[in-house]
Amino acid sequence: MKQAICGYHQDEEHHWVAQLACGHFQHVRHNPPFTNRPWVISKNGRQGMLGHLLKCKKCDEAAPKDKL
Repeated sequence: MKQAICGYHQDEEHHWVAQLACGHFQHVRHNPPFTNRPWVISKNGRQGMLGHLLKCKKCDEAAPKDKL
């Protein structure tokens, strides 16, 4: 199920994590050639992706909401 990005935070290893509208979290790494997300590197890039839809596997599995 696709969910909108509504915010971000960093995990304990300083990797960016998208907070989705459904209440789940998803890492958003720029790790070429496996994952190409150069927008995650800058604040403007992340802000520009607010509202963008990501596939949420946790929703597909009916997982409980994540907590900070």
